[in-house]
Amino acid sequence: MKKLLLLVLMSTISLFAYVDSDLDGVEDSKDRCPNSAMTDIVDIQGCPVKSLVSQYHFDIIAGLSYDEEKDIAFVDKFSRTTQSLQIDYYYKKFSFQMLTSYYQSSTNYDSDANLSDADNSGMNDTTVAGYYQTQVTPDLAIRFGAGVILPTFNSSLNNEATDYLGSLNLSYTLGKASLFVGYTYTMINDDDVDTIKYQNTNALSGGIGYYLSPRLYGSLSYFQSDSLYKDVDDTKSASAYLFYSLSSHWFTTLAYTKGLSDPTSDNYFAVRVGYYF
Repeated sequence: MKKLLLLVLMSTISLFAYVDSDLDGVEDSKDRCPNSAMTDIVDIQGCPVKSLVSQYHFDIIAGLSYDEEKDIAFVDKFSRTTQSLQIDYYYKKFSFQMLTSYYQSSTNYDSDANLSDADNSGMNDTTVAGYYQTQVTPDLAIRFGAGVILPTFNSSLNNEATDYLGSLNLSYTLGKASLFVGYTYTMINDDDVDTIKYQNTNALSGGIGYYLSPRLYGSLSYFQSDSLYKDVDDTKSASAYLFYSLSSHWFTTLAYTKGLSDPTSDNYFAVRVGYYF
């Protein structure tokens, strides 16, 4: 009986003497890397040799949008439904994006405009871009971008060319809130056709976002851009945006944009569903 009690006592002392603070399977007294992450695989000395968290991931986002406008160039009334597909690839501080879409429009043309062969459905231009983001401080991030706009849209003018763009975005975090501003320059390479004159464009945007809950994020923003046509007013709009995480993989977004100038769609609605892996 005494031997049994002694054995139990020794086992208890042994259990209390073993301490593994970072739960990597290596006792603290022998652990040379005492703060390894739980997602790390460690060696016999407790130091990481491999992370179970991948440094890259993808997402695929499908969207449906509707916009309407009155009295734009050559058009008395205009409405359009668009199905979009976006694919993103992320690796460390780099990301790459491809965005393409297909539209169906209902349009009443001005009787003086010779646009009878204009398509009421088809592909929009496709954008392919790459980005690099750096964290200047724990709260301030800067993202640089460059890309091409491929002429997958048929304008009926036989004047489609590849355009190029560059962008700079800054975001600053304030607790649950964030401030963001952006600038994009687009080089338009189409040749002028009759009275249609093209120009390069500068675009500015800015806004504020807030995490309403761990799964729900909302933002308000303002956007202004030169028109790609010379002697046409700037595009101006205000937007409201919501992002909701449905699960660890699925998410959805809602957006509404109000046009603030004549060349801008009066109302724009969009819903998108994405899968992250």
